[in-house]
Amino acid sequence: MAVQLGVTRQTINAIENNKYNPTLELAMKIAKLLQLPVESIFLLEE
Repeated sequence: MAVQLGVTRQTINAIENNKYNPTLELAMKIAKLLQLPVESIFLLEE
């Protein structure tokens, strides 16, 4: 997944563990790769 997105494994790990919020561009790429709406992957915390 990291290779397909052009990021490091550490970046993916940090996103999965809520230690890093991806940029909008990266979030959109992840959603496209997973064929899911970005809203179903990432939640906006208020």
